[in-house]
Amino acid sequence: MLDFNTHDVSEHLGRLVDAAMEREAATLPPRAYLGASSLGEDCGRRLQFQYFDAPKDIGRHFPGRLLRVFARGHRVEDWMADWLRLAGFDLRTRDDRGEQFGFATADGRMRGHADGVIVGGPDSFHYPMLWENKAVGTKTFRELQKKRLAASRPVYATQIALYQAYLGLHGHPALFTAICADDMAIYAERVVFDRGLAQRASDRAVEILRACDAAELLPRVATTPTHQTCRQCPWQDRCWSLPLSPKLH
Repeated sequence: MLDFNTHDVSEHLGRLVDAAMEREAATLPPRAYLGASSLGEDCGRRLQFQYFDAPKDIGRHFPGRLLRVFARGHRVEDWMADWLRLAGFDLRTRDDRGEQFGFATADGRMRGHADGVIVGGPDSFHYPMLWENKAVGTKTFRELQKKRLAASRPVYATQIALYQAYLGLHGHPALFTAICADDMAIYAERVVFDRGLAQRASDRAVEILRACDAAELLPRVATTPTHQTCRQCPWQDRCWSLPLSPKLH
């Protein structure tokens, strides 16, 4: 019930917004393919659950607050695109058909959608080049500054390598940008195409799809459900309740 005796309605409004966003998220169609944005993750079994749209554990659906974080990332991407254009970059976020730049392979069962392609701009860069942006927290931002992309965020690096390979943008380094959501600082890095990384990720996609076709679950990434990767997985209970060598049904 709404308490009319107080001016602070933060909790009540937050619940209303969260509930609305969660209802909206529940109506979105499942993603019935392996995404390039996730092929760098540690656990292949998790990607299988995601591919089959397996029901998440009770209480493991994305809460409204996290959905708002995702929405913030999309807005920050739009802002960064505007800023790059303002700085003189000819950035395209849609192709000639008005669609997002992307690729599909393996009969559409592996796909990726890039943030954009920069086709011209300041002389200090080479074109065309892939553009990929992330909104991150302070901790991730500092890790990027200290260790750079490949070492600090291999999932992002894998995503970029796949886009460069499948979109034919491997001739010039990609431009990776990250915005610190806490103070709006900008991190930028040229990412030279890593052919080996792209090949390994493609091979992994084939391995995962073959296991899915054979109704076989890949091995767990850890030996205990308390492993950090497992604790954060929305299919933790489902995974660890299965036998060691289960068959998918």
